[in-house]
Amino acid sequence: MEMNHLIGQRFNLISKSDIRYVGTLHEINPEASTIALENVMSFGSEGRRGNPAEEVPPSTSVYEYIVFRGSDVKDISIAGEEQKDPAPQEAPRVPDDPAILGVSHHTPILWAN
Repeated sequence: MEMNHLIGQRFNLISKSDIRYVGTLHEINPEASTIALENVMSFGSEGRRGNPAEEVPPSTSVYEYIVFRGSDVKDISIAGEEQKDPAPQEAPRVPDDPAILGVSHHTPILWAN
């Protein structure tokens, strides 16, 4: 099935670790069974784990590129415009998620007047 028309669209991806990521679809590789997103934000587990002690907080970092293992993706859908920004987090970090095969991190640049 040809999916090139989806490249460049924003997607919600929920991993088997119940962490939601939002990013721009870069590639679907059926041979390697991977999905690559660009300009990715992690919204954490957002209450999906059912136990506050096990919840993963959102991150304010934008990851330039993340490759996800297809077998560890629970759900993927086109992102709507209603997405909220994640709550601020003091120390941005990559979620400990087995779905992630690789990350390229982009640190936001703050401009002063």
